[in-house]
Order: sequence, then C-alpha cells, then structure tokens
Amino acid sequence: MSNAPEVRPPVLTPVRVVIALCLFAPFVAMLWVGSYAKVDPAFIGIPFFYWYQMAWVLISTALTMTAYKLWQRDQRARASRNGGASK
Repeated sequence: MSNAPEVRPPVLTPVRVVIALCLFAPFVAMLWVGSYAKVDPAFIGIPFFYWYQMAWVLISTALTMTAYKLWQRDQRARASRNGGASK
C-alpha cells in the first residue's frame, strides 16, 4: 500500500473555459497588430493606434479580475464538493 497522494487529471469545465478566454483575449487583441495599426478614427485628437491600446489596458484589467473571481468561486465549489479539503 502506497502513501502517495492520488493524482487526478485536470477537469475541464465551462467556467474554466471562460477563465481561459478572459486571460487569452488581451493577448490576441494586442498581437493582431493589423487590426489597429491605423490613425483613424481619432478619439479626442488621439490616433486610433494609441487609444485602442490604452483601452485594452482597462479591458485587460477587467477581464483578469473577472477570471480571478471566477477561479475563486470555482475553487470554493470544488472544496465544498470534496468535503472542505482544498488542494
């Protein structure tokens, strides 16, 4: 009999897919430079190239916070299903 802890494969749930999308979206948006490498439309005199990137700073913050809150909720739900033991 072994005292090794039981290793379970990762569980893919819809919540975890949403978390991954929240964390992946800013990378895709910033790496696809052709979509925002232009001057127009300007916003209060700021070329599109600059305000688009600054907008993604705020959007990325909101998406990261959302992913974190979803992850916390998922972990609490898993811990309650497993009898309070969290790993």
